[in-house]
Amino acid sequence: MVDEKDMKIIEKLEKNARVSFSEIAKELGISDVAVMKRIRKLEQDGVIRKYTIKINHKKLGYNMVSLTGFEVEPEYLFDVLKKVAAMEPVKFLALTSGDHSVMAEIWARNQEELAKIHEEIASLPGVHKVRPAIILDIIKG
Repeated sequence: MVDEKDMKIIEKLEKNARVSFSEIAKELGISDVAVMKRIRKLEQDGVIRKYTIKINHKKLGYNMVSLTGFEVEPEYLFDVLKKVAAMEPVKFLALTSGDHSVMAEIWARNQEELAKIHEEIASLPGVHKVRPAIILDIIKG
């Protein structure tokens, strides 16, 4: 069971996954060993799945990012997911409900490259209705 202190630890780690145990401990009024044990338990319980970084894609030369939804015929779904997941420009891939059965975050250096990636996805057997939405600015995230 996750308690209030665990939630505060999670909030701190969400803001900065490199925050020290002692800094968290000081804020919560507990020992750094207690923080370490709580984090280890959250990891073991699957609450914390991994630590990651946020990248400024533009600083790496990726000037176009799209959130692209597309439909896949059910009999092709797992094959398409495997192929799209293996594509280097696809940074996030999710099976969803709603308007699209699959959503992908795709990074490209320019419009031409992004169009080529979308065409590659659209050409996969069973894929139809590829609907990209270009990200203009990230407000939160």
